[in-house]
Amino acid sequence: MNTTTCPNISFSFPKRFLPPVYIVVFIIGLIANGWGLKSLSHNWKKLGNVSVFVLNLGLADILYLLTLPFLIVYYFNGTTWIFGDAFCKVTRFCFNLNLYCSIGFLTCISVYRYLAIVHPMRVMGRITVTHSVAISVIVWMLVSLQSLPDMFFTKSSANETGKCFDTTSDEYVEAYLRYSFVWTLIGFCIPSIITLSCYGHMIFVLCCNDNIDEALKQRSLKLLIILILLFSVCYIPYHILKNFNLWSRVLLKQGICYEWFNGVYVGHRICRGLVCLNSALNPLVYLHVNDGIASQLRQLFLRVCQTVTQLSTNSRTALVSLRNA
Repeated sequence: MNTTTCPNISFSFPKRFLPPVYIVVFIIGLIANGWGLKSLSHNWKKLGNVSVFVLNLGLADILYLLTLPFLIVYYFNGTTWIFGDAFCKVTRFCFNLNLYCSIGFLTCISVYRYLAIVHPMRVMGRITVTHSVAISVIVWMLVSLQSLPDMFFTKSSANETGKCFDTTSDEYVEAYLRYSFVWTLIGFCIPSIITLSCYGHMIFVLCCNDNIDEALKQRSLKLLIILILLFSVCYIPYHILKNFNLWSRVLLKQGICYEWFNGVYVGHRICRGLVCLNSALNPLVYLHVNDGIASQLRQLFLRVCQTVTQLSTNSRTALVSLRNA
């Protein structure tokens, strides 16, 4: 511990790490979500009530993906924001909206799947598309209300012109830490417990019941793996390190410094990049809820492999012909 000077924090790290991540997520995310939503429109009736949540999940992803070019410019420009303070807040708001709407709609999908498999007779005919639409509207409203206070926090500093903070300036970091903690509890922890509980019980029921179709068991297990992947890669590390980073800033403001501050800062930046991967990984849900899309993906993969093999064969044939000539 050193109360006079602090270890050098790698503030230049995000400039090197985040732009390539954002570029990859922007390209893959737009292609994957665009293709997924197109396939969803062709299989709307087949998917039933869950299709409403999948649609909203895709729209939330695309909303955030459209803000990534501005963040790419921001980091390529040496973390100098040139689009105005109001749009900075809108961009950060879209990130929060996408993140917590994704968690919310994944939770809704999980609950619907749980009810359909574990309590099919109780919900048969009682859950309609209207209910799904109403629940989706409630999710958007709750997440918007939860994210709205973030827009009232300062996103720039008088000492650092042109900045666009993803949280707030040091002046208000204590209040933001309290807000972030409550936000994490309500927007992440509670939905996560609901989601994992639903799938934990559902997998238990499926494994203990020999009369249930084996294909249904496999699909449910695959979705559980996808959710574990999303939560372990995108959501859990981000929320932990976000709050730790805010806490380190509070301590730093009080003149208390530890060597782990730099590690927490770099880790938080890495998790900031990883959490935006949810916009590219969420389309995996389309593959689960729609077997037709999975079949299309396999066919596309086979066509690509056949094309590559044919090109390779033609190239070898051409080389042999040139040598013989």
